[in-house]
Amino acid sequence: MSGPQDSAASEAQDPGSAVRSDADSQATADETVANAQADGQAKADDAAASAGDEGSASSPGAPRAGHRRKRKQRSFWRELPILIAVALLLAVVIKTYAIQAFYIPSGSMENTLQINDRVLVNKIVYHIRDIHRGDIVVFNGDGSWDPGTIPVNGNIFQQFADGFASMFGFGHPGDILIKRVIGIPGDRVACCDAQGRVTVNGVPLNEQSYLYPGAAPSEMRFNIRVQPGRLWVMGDNRLYSDDSRDHQGDPGGGTIPESAVIGRAFIIIWPPSRWRLLPIPATFNQPALNASHAAGPPAVGAQPAAGADWLTARAEPTGQAIPLALGSAGAIPLTWLQRRVRIRIAARRRRGRKWTPPRG
Repeated sequence: MSGPQDSAASEAQDPGSAVRSDADSQATADETVANAQADGQAKADDAAASAGDEGSASSPGAPRAGHRRKRKQRSFWRELPILIAVALLLAVVIKTYAIQAFYIPSGSMENTLQINDRVLVNKIVYHIRDIHRGDIVVFNGDGSWDPGTIPVNGNIFQQFADGFASMFGFGHPGDILIKRVIGIPGDRVACCDAQGRVTVNGVPLNEQSYLYPGAAPSEMRFNIRVQPGRLWVMGDNRLYSDDSRDHQGDPGGGTIPESAVIGRAFIIIWPPSRWRLLPIPATFNQPALNASHAAGPPAVGAQPAAGADWLTARAEPTGQAIPLALGSAGAIPLTWLQRRVRIRIAARRRRGRKWTPPRG
């Protein structure tokens, strides 16, 4: 019979089961804690790896940020000589063939140009169009009004060599002058009509818009036919201008050769209060000026009025600041462009080396 003994045996087995159950629960708890700790460590490792990735390049083996900065600095110093060379080359090209600045040291072009004005001279314009009446031109007086050889423009290589030499203070710039063109080849220029005006091909000029206030068109009489390839030029301050009128006894009868013209003064750039364009006055736009006119009487010369202080309207070249500034402005984008092209070519070469053609 079972009875009390079975009941006692059952009670004897229950405590063991309870002990084993407690042990299993403890083991499960320990495993849970260990897993949590492992997960926490893994997350910490992932965070550290992510932070490390942010400080490095996205691709394996790429240089770090500090290395990239050093490489950029080295690249800048390598590019700097190229930038300087390109800027200098552009400055010489601009000064020789395009634009040059001059300053005015005398008052013979007042009030259009005042003493110490700075003007820009366009050297391209007369390769595109002819010299017009009313243009203010800068020219070399050697061989026309001053002793010497009449200047002749050489080929582009000779001009570049002269421009390069002048950038560094070498060469002979000549006697540079600035005047207004009154007569072009074929014109009959004379003074004066019954109202005391200068005439071109018999057409009187209304010059009050640019003459020095109160100045007469001319106190010296003249009458000349401008020969081919030459120009009759005068200053705007007629009483104090040494111009074509005063050189009628020289070769060319006071005219200057077109080949001596350097370019057209088209704008005053300094001082800022004097900024303005230098357009052709309206009186030179009269259609009748282009009509052929019969030859007048022989040229009549006269001496300057006693006590007059005659001035030659010279135009002195300025320093190299303007062509260098323009050259630098052009050199920066050109240098950047060639650098981008070089980088792209190098990248394509690297991609070409990495690519392996499929085997047949």
